Amino acid sequence: MKRTHLHFNMQIGRKKPVSVNNTETACPFCDRNSLTDVLEQRGSMIWLMNKFPVLEETHQTVLIETDDCQGDWSVYSIEHVRALLAFGVEKWLEMEQSKSYRSVLFFKNHGPYSGGSIRHPHMQIVGLHDYNYLDQVKDSDFIGMTIDQEGGIECNLSTHPRAGFFEYNVILSDFDRLPKMADYLQILAHWILTHVNPRNQSYNFFFYHWGEKLIAKVVPRFVTSPLYVGYSIPQVANNLEETIAEMQRRYF
Repeated sequence: MKRTHLHFNMQIGRKKPVSVNNTETACPFCDRNSLTDVLEQRGSMIWLMNKFPVLEETHQTVLIETDDCQGDWSVYSIEHVRALLAFGVEKWLEMEQSKSYRSVLFFKNHGPYSGGSIRHPHMQIVGLHDYNYLDQVKDSDFIGMTIDQEGGIECNLSTHPRAGFFEYNVILSDFDRLPKMADYLQILAHWILTHVNPRNQSYNFFFYHWGEKLIAKVVPRFVTSPLYVGYSIPQVANNLEETIAEMQRRYF
């Protein structure tokens, strides 16, 4: 029988610091001398064990993106986003290839509507011992109208979004084009924070190892639609063409 739910440890969850919308909370990632269980460091990027592993039967790690607490993908240098994505993908695939987990999640929360608790920019790599996230994924999740594409990589706007409205997919079929994937992710983060979601300032990156491809889904975050919460009915916006034209005008 397939596992359908993960268990969240409420006792640990209550102890987590929350700085995403509370500037008076001390940031645990800024106090680098107090960090424990560091797995690897590359410049300002640090990969370490999650101090508050709220998901039971998992192996939770965190990738601190930078020493700048107010940083973000939308404003990093091109060199940094490329190095950051390469670091994260390397560790994600290493955990997959270890065969210690049924599947491994790689994702990013940014902003108060994203589901994260810490403002300091970071990503998470989580090994699931007995849950295969791919059971919940299908080809249509990544079908979309092309925004831009080059050999081995495509950026599109989903016509069959998983949760609803606007979802952007970066589909990598040639792993040598990983730097271009980082460039697309930076553009999408800037587009969302500057033009789509300037009030809520929230988005997620979700990564999928789907067949022979690596795929990143970039999702602006708002209050979740009641149709999706109550009935799992996603909605798709009726102005996809206009959205793509505006993105192409601004970035391509």
